[in-house]
Amino acid sequence: MMRRAFSRIEPLSVLTPLVFCILCRCQPSAPVPAIKEVVIGDGIRLHYLEQGSGTPLVLVHGSLSDGGYWTDQIGPLSEHYHVIAYSRRYNYPNQNPTRAGYSAVTDGEDLASLIGPLRLGKVVVLGHSYGALAALFLAVRHRQLVRAMILAEPPAVSLLSHLTGPEAKSGMDSFHDIQRRMVEPMQQAFRSGDRNAGVAIFMDVFDDPHAWEKMSESSRQETLNNAHEWDVMMTTGTLFPEIDPGTIERITVPTLLLSGAKSYPFLALISQDLTRLLPNRQNIVLPDAGHQMWYEKPEECRRDVENFLGKAGTH
Repeated sequence: MMRRAFSRIEPLSVLTPLVFCILCRCQPSAPVPAIKEVVIGDGIRLHYLEQGSGTPLVLVHGSLSDGGYWTDQIGPLSEHYHVIAYSRRYNYPNQNPTRAGYSAVTDGEDLASLIGPLRLGKVVVLGHSYGALAALFLAVRHRQLVRAMILAEPPAVSLLSHLTGPEAKSGMDSFHDIQRRMVEPMQQAFRSGDRNAGVAIFMDVFDDPHAWEKMSESSRQETLNNAHEWDVMMTTGTLFPEIDPGTIERITVPTLLLSGAKSYPFLALISQDLTRLLPNRQNIVLPDAGHQMWYEKPEECRRDVENFLGKAGTH
């Protein structure tokens, strides 16, 4: 995998956080596209990478990451698609003004606003983790802009509180556990200005309980470089905004749900519910991958995406 195109320093050597994306840790084997910038309105500027031609394919990264998460995928995917990989509002190298109310809903609206100035028309959107949640909100609110979707384990946590049947209790238990052990302590840490503690809570709760302290100082600093979105989200915004299951049922575009069999159980519950709700979907579970499937099985993920898009007629 290639080094992050947006990075200023060498990225992490060890990090496996729960719901969101980690930082890319690789060296380039091919030229990296130039970083571009677009104004999407209301004083917001987004940086992005662009390569290829044809049907627009927008790549959306998760948290603790930036647009360079996709650097090693841009070249291969650009052989068939016009690929755009951008950094979400408060991720490197963006320097946008702080606005209250930030969440994945905001990211979905930013994505809709990005499509216009770049004159992309209807797009295929591929999101991983929190980026997949942003893509889901884009499809809920702006279905006319979406040609097809690939969602890799979006943390649509509010769905856990709406599960029915035999999964209802485990879904509700997971929902309350996430609020109690992760969201509320992270809010307290960030509201007190302790970013270091906030990120540590996130990683320690769902991974090794001493994961943060075991990391080198340089690795911790690199992680914190892309934690600004949580400075905003945890103080004046919402980490896991509510999404109405009924609105998901009205998304009719072809959708691929990518999951890792070794991922976190609550994400599997969410993926199962999305499989039930989305009327035009395909579900692929990678047996030897976890939440970081795009690092663990990059070729398999890309092959599944290209096969899906080929069958959906998006070339």
